[in-house]
Amino acid sequence: MKITVAGGGPGGLYFALLTKKLRPDWRIEVYEQNAADDTFGFGVVFSDETLDEFLSRDPESYERIRDRFAYWDDVAIHYRGTEIRCAGNGFCGTSRVELLTILQERCRELGVRLSHSERVDPATLSTRFPDT
Repeated sequence: MKITVAGGGPGGLYFALLTKKLRPDWRIEVYEQNAADDTFGFGVVFSDETLDEFLSRDPESYERIRDRFAYWDDVAIHYRGTEIRCAGNGFCGTSRVELLTILQERCRELGVRLSHSERVDPATLSTRFPDT
């Protein structure tokens, strides 16, 4: 089986990573139109519950997230000059490019082929990737 993923953002990379873990014999390729270290958007924040999902699906990427993300457990609400804090809510966050780096590393380790700076034209999918 061959799978071609158009889009090397966090969703495309994590899909490729998890699929390759389940089916190491499958050929999985990810095409991203931007360079590996290009990113759009700001940061990425995960709750403790989301981290638990990372741990259950891929402990290796979970450990890298734990090592490289910032952590906090309170939320501050500012309203009309008043601040209210609510503690006990675990979160972690980092830049989007850091998350992309972690997922790209894991994909490469598992044998996912990553192609950057290569746009996939939807009009040519069937001719460019006939066996996908």
